[in-house]
Amino acid sequence: MRSKPRPIRFYKVTKMIDVPVLIAGGGPVGLVLAHELRYRGIRALLVERNPTTTRHPKMDVTNGRSLEHFRRLGIAPAVRAAAVPEDHPMDVIWVTRAAEYEVARFAYPSVIETREIIRRTNDGSLPLEPYMRISQVVLEPVLKELLERDASEIELRFGWGLESFTQDAGGVTAVIRETATGRTETVRCAYLAGCDGGGSTARKQLGIQLEGQSRVAELFMIHFRSRALDVLQKFGVSWHVQSPIGGTLIAQDDREIWTLHTPLPPGVDAAAVDPRALLFQCLGAAIDCEILVANMWTPHLLVAEQYGAGRVWLAGDAVHQYIPTGGYGMNTGVGDAVDLGWKLAAQLQGWGGPRLLESYEAERRPIGLRNREASQRHMGVRLKILFDHYDPSAHEESPAGAAARRALGEGILALGNAENESLGIEIGYRYEHSPIICGEDGEAPPADPLRYTPSTWPGVRAPSVFLADGSALFDRFGPGFTLVRFADCPTEAFERAARERGVPLHVLDVREPRVQAIYQRALVLVRPDLHIAWRGDAAPGDAALIIDRARGAA
Repeated sequence: MRSKPRPIRFYKVTKMIDVPVLIAGGGPVGLVLAHELRYRGIRALLVERNPTTTRHPKMDVTNGRSLEHFRRLGIAPAVRAAAVPEDHPMDVIWVTRAAEYEVARFAYPSVIETREIIRRTNDGSLPLEPYMRISQVVLEPVLKELLERDASEIELRFGWGLESFTQDAGGVTAVIRETATGRTETVRCAYLAGCDGGGSTARKQLGIQLEGQSRVAELFMIHFRSRALDVLQKFGVSWHVQSPIGGTLIAQDDREIWTLHTPLPPGVDAAAVDPRALLFQCLGAAIDCEILVANMWTPHLLVAEQYGAGRVWLAGDAVHQYIPTGGYGMNTGVGDAVDLGWKLAAQLQGWGGPRLLESYEAERRPIGLRNREASQRHMGVRLKILFDHYDPSAHEESPAGAAARRALGEGILALGNAENESLGIEIGYRYEHSPIICGEDGEAPPADPLRYTPSTWPGVRAPSVFLADGSALFDRFGPGFTLVRFADCPTEAFERAARERGVPLHVLDVREPRVQAIYQRALVLVRPDLHIAWRGDAAPGDAALIIDRARGAA
């Protein structure tokens, strides 16, 4: 019997997509990278395999350093408008259970109060912007919508993911796949940015391994809606309500949306967990609620052995994964996106040198390692509270219970709350071994995870101060390099060298002795990401070499 002839299928031939940058991943890091590129006039295509932004709450605080970048990009007002109201406190409360007893409190000022503290202090020791309480569920749609309002540089394709890629000396050829249909298209780009999360396709295809400890805990997340404020805000409006045995209850909007992260009791099968029953057990009371999302998840302490290769570079969870203690995951990723973004722009605009992208890994990987260690330390404090200071009798209404609660509270206060007070981690990091930083002889300022001392030692973030007219110094910096001049030093050699190489350079005169004392030198060269590239007390004879070093060409 003759077989039936196969039907002829006609395939529509589509033109290859040609774009300077392909961003794989539409979480907060990919979206911030897209904003950074748009700010610099670089076209990009962003693909995200999920059809919408995340439904999972994940991150719930954006730190001051990230908000400094949001301010620079012009998106801070819109993001803040979606956050928890600025007059709400940031208190962290420790309880036996949410419905029982408070044992310790770490009180922190609201955004409004912090903003006033920053302006009043004005000695360079604080970030320009206060922190902000906002869930990733809320943040991602805002970042996405802001990009969609002006689609001139950035094209967003949600429901499309990175399938594969090859790279050559001239660029990257990538295949993207539509999740719903399986349809594929080909993209030719100069650079591929893998911001595609912990299971990164980009990282795996590069063959880059993650180093560290995976599955350091097993936690259950319950994201829910409830107005049972008599239990959920029994001790007043707060950010976190933490229990040694009940986990962490996060107030997402201080009205009705909450997230509980709690360890499962030993031997309990996650598939058999009743989220409502577990929630009531952790709170110490049954409440009227609607479960929005509930699932098991496992935090990791991992950093990639490399941050990229050739024309493919990675950022965010693709290269580092932390325990949430400290809120370092997304905020570290924002720093990645900013560092990578201005360097990609420099390459595409023709003024970036051959070592510029190499410096991305040299700068960001040590920060990834440092923040992993900090996250681990903070979790160690939580475990110490449970194993060294918690006594089950603390739940009792008895003299023994009161004594146990008193001892628990004293132990918690003695250990402190470094996970929410590590300003040195937030704004005190330094690009110590970067090939594009003009180093100095002498001893660098000590690195302290808790405390930040303003400095202009090459590689650090520039100190933030307000000028005599009330304006923020950061707002006076240009989008490229800024040469801040505090004295009558000639800058023509810098300007000529930058002009000849196409490097964007803005000379900013500041003649305020108070600010110069903070900046420590007569001339300070600030990079596009607000880190110090070079400083000196006189016009150098090798200005061209300094410009070349800063752009990755020396």
